[in-house]
Amino acid sequence: MKAIIAKFFVLFLSLLISSGAQAQSPIPGIQISVDSATSPSQVASTLQVVFLLTVLTLAPAILVMTTSFTRFVIVLSFLRQAIGTQAVPSNQIIVGLSLFLTFFVMMPVWEEVNQTALQPYLNNRMSQEVFLNTATIPVKRFMQRYTREKDLALFVRIAKVPRPRTIDDVPIWVVIPAFVISELKTAFQIGFILYIPFLVIDMVVSSILMAMGMMMLPPIMISLPFKLMLFVLVDGWHLIVGSLVRTFVDI
Repeated sequence: MKAIIAKFFVLFLSLLISSGAQAQSPIPGIQISVDSATSPSQVASTLQVVFLLTVLTLAPAILVMTTSFTRFVIVLSFLRQAIGTQAVPSNQIIVGLSLFLTFFVMMPVWEEVNQTALQPYLNNRMSQEVFLNTATIPVKRFMQRYTREKDLALFVRIAKVPRPRTIDDVPIWVVIPAFVISELKTAFQIGFILYIPFLVIDMVVSSILMAMGMMMLPPIMISLPFKLMLFVLVDGWHLIVGSLVRTFVDI
């Protein structure tokens, strides 16, 4: 009995000591308040924070619509369907690979934006309006390079903007949708070409199974190993990823 009481006493002392140690180390508090501005510089800083938050919320759409990400993710999705593997590679792998390929392709454009617009703006050598106009120039040049003329003419006509003398006179909000539908068409064309060899394998396997009277056997069970073997033997990932990157990077 005495041993049990002694154990409870030791436990009680340890709790007191630990609570005292916690009381000596106060937990820092976080406060968020909205105060009135006392100078124009504070108003400008607040507007910059709001602008940056707005850009962050639109960052996924900007990444998808103004870069090579659309072509990469659509072609890789077509490739997975053509091979016949249901969820291999998974959506996370396809999106991740497309994202890093996009970083690889767009890095020269983003470096130009950083050197010509972002760094001068952060060093207070450029106003916000000039920063926005300067930052969009490299991105617009990239999109114009891969935009079909008839797609660009379609949105210029719909927007009813004055007839541009050169392609640089086209507003960026007109270039973006034209670039997107051009990328969609290009991605579907590449996907169609990727489907052809795998479709031939499926047709050959189906014809052989029907000739053997094995109509109840799903052809996909027989053709899938052959398609995987063909894809591995020709080093498909190397060929497809290399060809996709070369459509944007001059090598």
